[in-house]
Amino acid sequence: MSALSINDLRVELGKDASHRTEVVKGISLELVPGRIHGLAGESGSGKSMTALAVLGLLPAGGIVRGSITLGGETELVGLRPKAYRAIRGNRIAMVFQDPSASLHPQITVGAQIADGMRAHLRLSRAAARRRAAELLALVRVPDPDAALTKYPHQFSGGQRQRIAIAIALACDPDVLLADEPTTALDVTVQAGILHLLRDLAVERDLAILLVTHDLGVMSAVADDVSVMRHGRIVESGPRRRIFTDPQHPYTRELLAAMPDARESLVDAPPAAATDPEEPR
Repeated sequence: MSALSINDLRVELGKDASHRTEVVKGISLELVPGRIHGLAGESGSGKSMTALAVLGLLPAGGIVRGSITLGGETELVGLRPKAYRAIRGNRIAMVFQDPSASLHPQITVGAQIADGMRAHLRLSRAAARRRAAELLALVRVPDPDAALTKYPHQFSGGQRQRIAIAIALACDPDVLLADEPTTALDVTVQAGILHLLRDLAVERDLAILLVTHDLGVMSAVADDVSVMRHGRIVESGPRRRIFTDPQHPYTRELLAAMPDARESLVDAPPAAATDPEEPR
């Protein structure tokens, strides 16, 4: 059964009817537990707006049409704000591009991980702290107990992104949306984050939507790939077929522009226990 089903999704942005622009134009996707679905495309193709529509976080005035079904039973389009808040961060979570922007600089890492668990799962302070340490160990942050008392600026960029992933996993969601999660990182650290996402999908039976402009990233971890352009999906299929036998001219253009060095990520070994970076 699909963890998340998107059918004929349309997204319009604009403050009034006379100035609306349709940025997502009738796309359909299926996210399956234990698999990573890559959504690739250039800037402005509508891929990030797709993820924000799923999470109910469109800019003011945004309109969503079509269907977004969670777990085969919960329709998200038209859901009341209070009901959406109960799902967001609980059954569906998101990891953003820049961990420095998504982490509060003046709140300890432990408190930021625990907040969602205390709100959604009603855990005690002590239980949430224990769970936070377990999550940091899961995402391979060194010395998890000590890390709980530190602030984001005391970690490297790759470790901050691991902390952001730990926060997203805090309530054991069914679906994880990852929007350009490695763009701000150097290529060596990217590989570690990508392999972590792949391990989490398999080990936790987690459905992941990986949004990126970079087909090299897709080649590293995605099970299935959809290529998006001008608000539409122009091609979709298993990763190997997309990379070895692309059918759409735009997909072939993207593959032709992909640096050879990034292709080696397909066969990269599992990530090491930590990033090569050290805490600051």
